[in-house]
Amino acid sequence: MSELVTKEEGKFKYMETGGEGTPLVLLHGLLGALSNFEGIVSHFSSTHNVVVPILPLFEISLRSLSVTKLVEYVEEFIDYKQYDKVHVLGNSLGGHIAQLYTLKHPDKVESMILTGSSGLFESAMGTTFPKRGNYEYMKQKAEGVFYNPAIATKELVDDVYSTVNDLKKAMCVVAIAKSAVRHNLEDKLNQIKTPTLLVWGIQDSVTPIWVGEKFHEFIPNSELVKVDKCGHAPMMERPNLFNEALRSFMTRVEDGTFLDNKKEPYILG
Repeated sequence: MSELVTKEEGKFKYMETGGEGTPLVLLHGLLGALSNFEGIVSHFSSTHNVVVPILPLFEISLRSLSVTKLVEYVEEFIDYKQYDKVHVLGNSLGGHIAQLYTLKHPDKVESMILTGSSGLFESAMGTTFPKRGNYEYMKQKAEGVFYNPAIATKELVDDVYSTVNDLKKAMCVVAIAKSAVRHNLEDKLNQIKTPTLLVWGIQDSVTPIWVGEKFHEFIPNSELVKVDKCGHAPMMERPNLFNEALRSFMTRVEDGTFLDNKKEPYILG
């Protein structure tokens, strides 16, 4: 993502490609680096304005930090940018935020894409304080997120390790994780009528494949793609397959044929 520059305007930090077409807003997870989205940014920057708002996970006061506060931030950002419609894509915690935003603003969301999303069930670090000062433990946790542990580069492990060893940041991680568990959306998902793509790693150990199947069951206009040899972050681990599924989906949404050409759940890879 080296070609993108982080912009700072008022309270907002974000990156955008500035392409034509409906903005594709990417929402990162709790411990997700922006590099997680490199494959999407490079693939779609020629057809869409790909936008990555940097969520203020560690800037909001602990007293008021919650999933709801992060949704409010995304609301304010999309209003600030004056986007009429967006495709909103979220991984892990970002997917949870995407669902809550879509429930509040169905008129603003052209489509929703969830991959390894929280909102129904998650088993990451749980809601207990993460182990600090133990690099090997964090390395194993980071590698366990992926089917191929080599995806957890030293840079990625170092980022996670430095976050959980910063006391304030570690407390923020726990606060948001607890808030996510409290905001279970099982009884609200049937209200989402927005065209939705679910891309799930078959070997996801954080939000297992049955979670993706449950999202598909609960969200009426959804399509489920299962990606083999893949863990919690398909857009990182199998970027070509992910982008293939996303391009097919967004093309059908934008030309108005999604509901007529919705696919049964299928496996890639």
